[in-house]
Amino acid sequence: MEQQIITELKRLVGSDYVMEQLEDRICYSFDATFRDFPPDVVVKPGNVEEIAAIVKLAGKYRLPVTARGAATGLSGGAVPVQGGISLVLTRLNKILAIDTANRVAVVETGVIAEDFVNAVSQAGLFYPPDPGSIKTATIGGTIAECAGGPRGVKYGITRDYVLGLEVVLPDGRIVEVGNRFDSEMAGPDWGMLFVGSEGTLGIVTKAYLKLIDKPKAKQTLLAVFNSLDDAARTVSEMIASGTIPTTLEIMDNMTIRAVEDFLKVGLPVNAEAILLIEVDGSAKAIAKQAEHVIKVCRQCGATEMQVASTPEDMDKLWRARRAISPACGKINPTKISEDATVPRSQIPAMVRRLREIAQKYNLKMVIFGHAGDGNLHPNILSNKHDHAEMERVEQAVAELFKEALHLGGTLSGEHGIGYMKAPFLKWETGETGFAAGKKLKQVIDQQELLNPGKLFNV
Repeated sequence: MEQQIITELKRLVGSDYVMEQLEDRICYSFDATFRDFPPDVVVKPGNVEEIAAIVKLAGKYRLPVTARGAATGLSGGAVPVQGGISLVLTRLNKILAIDTANRVAVVETGVIAEDFVNAVSQAGLFYPPDPGSIKTATIGGTIAECAGGPRGVKYGITRDYVLGLEVVLPDGRIVEVGNRFDSEMAGPDWGMLFVGSEGTLGIVTKAYLKLIDKPKAKQTLLAVFNSLDDAARTVSEMIASGTIPTTLEIMDNMTIRAVEDFLKVGLPVNAEAILLIEVDGSAKAIAKQAEHVIKVCRQCGATEMQVASTPEDMDKLWRARRAISPACGKINPTKISEDATVPRSQIPAMVRRLREIAQKYNLKMVIFGHAGDGNLHPNILSNKHDHAEMERVEQAVAELFKEALHLGGTLSGEHGIGYMKAPFLKWETGETGFAAGKKLKQVIDQQELLNPGKLFNV
């Protein structure tokens, strides 16, 4: 990068927040996917005005700009595939307000998601979205990818809690879309244009987020199955029976063994599958729901039901669920994490097809995910240095996407498209839908400099 540009960037944000050395740039060249693309420079702005100035400077020199939070993404959304500026937003880390009267929080987008959830809880309220990377992911990242999490089956995902956003547009102008009150809407819902857009249409710097009341009580249960198909069938049967759990998570045998080897928490390693189920509400309501959950699981073939009787037992089960990604990483060094999502009624069919695909291509695949809303996470455990195996991985990924779409599902339930799924996006949108998305990108970002190589900009 020309030294003149580096000098101007340092003038805008201070020399301490501009990194140009190769070893620094390499640190910002990847996310939780398996490829890396070094930026030409790393910049850490401290406020929205600095971000606007950087975006204007990038437009002047036609430099790509890729916004980045904690880079926990699983589709490559924060990776600067065309170089340019890696715009790291972690200095925007203030919770500006938690308005308990109006059930609204105002937060900068560099705030760590778990810190925000804990602050809201201390104020006596509840923010439901809880992605697996909640301990490190930023609020901005969860908005960019429209993150979900285990509670999505009952409470929905990030887009359901975004009331308004402050956004730096591709030409450097600052705009606020939406508002603090979900009952007020002047025109189209512009905020939803940016939720899930992965930083391709604008850079989100502040969010107005809806809060709700805390559930008064909760109960966690574990259902053990000798058949993965029975566990998958239980999911659709339970929802069809009228009980909507707070969470309904599935883990296959390979996942169970990996987590138990990693944590030693006493998971049933001989089980073909387990369901981790949680219900919440009033004490009376959860007792009734738990009774119904146990009944449905038994009817569908559960061989054992465990009810967490203490907060420590609940924490142990949820630590096991949160540990899946690091645990599976010990099996093979390269983990390709997908989130093909299908209608709940199609979960048994999708699970069967995933196992067939893994066998067909001779790959290690663990199957887990937020089964309650059809969001399965088939993870292929491989080695990126084994080129023959990686060719089989690419074929398997394409096939599992085709199957998800064939069953009426989608390419992504919460991980986003990024660069990893961009080649397949047209399969879901069709030619007309893809062209419309591409045109929208060109209208809003006329120079096509915001996070190029993602979504419709391929």
